[in-house]
Amino acid sequence: MVAILCSGQGTQHREMFSLVESDPSAEPVFQAARTLLGADPRAFVRTAPMEQLFSNRTGQILCCSMTLAAHAALGPVDARIVCAGYSVGELAAWGVSGCLKPEQVLKLAATRADLMDAASPRDAGLAGIVGLQPDRLQRILAQTGLFIAIQNAADNVVIGGPIAELDVALARAMQQGASVARRLRVSVPSHTPLLRNAVQPLKQSIMELQPKAPRTGLRLLSGLDGEPILRPEDGCERLARQVAETVRWDACLQGCRESDAQVILELGPGSALTRMARTSLPDIPARSIDDFHGLDGVRQWLLRAS
Repeated sequence: MVAILCSGQGTQHREMFSLVESDPSAEPVFQAARTLLGADPRAFVRTAPMEQLFSNRTGQILCCSMTLAAHAALGPVDARIVCAGYSVGELAAWGVSGCLKPEQVLKLAATRADLMDAASPRDAGLAGIVGLQPDRLQRILAQTGLFIAIQNAADNVVIGGPIAELDVALARAMQQGASVARRLRVSVPSHTPLLRNAVQPLKQSIMELQPKAPRTGLRLLSGLDGEPILRPEDGCERLARQVAETVRWDACLQGCRESDAQVILELGPGSALTRMARTSLPDIPARSIDDFHGLDGVRQWLLRAS
């Protein structure tokens, strides 16, 4: 069993497509992204101002494009697969799982971003806190009115809400023992009740795509609880609710273990999910596609490790 993790926003970089940009199998993904971005994503990430790479709509399209292009370029994996996606990466996971076509995933990413932007209050965002005792975190959240957006581990969370309150929470977290407390390069308070107005229109947009069940031999996990998605109707509701409810990434990683994953591959950009997997599942080899110099190296590693 191979676990495939699909990255979320925050780790876009200039060379994020370098490993797959020349592979013919990835070309349809790049063409679909070009329609939405108004530029070829391979050139866009190298020439656009960095702040554009991290705008909500562009960031969601780029991250899904990277995962889908890498999946297409790698080709079939000779093993059963369990797949989970982090935040917007869950959309890409639906593409990897065969529930949606790549071009549908990218259009949905753009729609999702637009709905989130429309629902989001001004001057809000996300921040990460690591190493703080849970009871202290809960007191800070109660004092500031903020929310847990993503639960990565007991002492590793992403919180969301207004920027002014985030800054207060981060200062208090550092004072009370956190090892890391910093703002993230995300411009909306994703996965908090502040985006509840985006849920129903997003659900409608997902259902209009008429997604299929995950293909045979693939287990797709929901970001809400790490449980497998068995019926498209249930999956549509969960995927829509995810924008306004806490993502339980800790449960997704546990779901990978319970699926008997023998190796974990992150389909970038970046390696944030790989680092979390190594911490939570230290006995399971984990690497990001960004670690490799070529696709053959990825394939050989998967064969050896699985």
